[in-house]
Amino acid sequence: MSLVKIHIFGLVQGIFLRRDISQKAKELGAVGYVCNLDDGSVYVEAQAERSKLQEMIKWLKNSPGRSEVKEVKIEWDDDKIGATGFEIRY
Repeated sequence: MSLVKIHIFGLVQGIFLRRDISQKAKELGAVGYVCNLDDGSVYVEAQAERSKLQEMIKWLKNSPGRSEVKEVKIEWDDDKIGATGFEIRY
């Protein structure tokens, strides 16, 4: 299992991207969370098989739904987050 921290910039808030990310994460078997940040970006911490996380990153870079993703920053980590599901944080 791998852990990735994803910071997404662009038109990414107010368009149900967190919901879409949560659905995609569950589809891929990932655990973790997604939240909006005060600077208008979206932040994700997800843990799953590395190939599944890479699939999620590729999907995000293609501006899913109504989003207009301008930049995606990725940080891989060896930690475990201990989550049992994937949640949207408010």
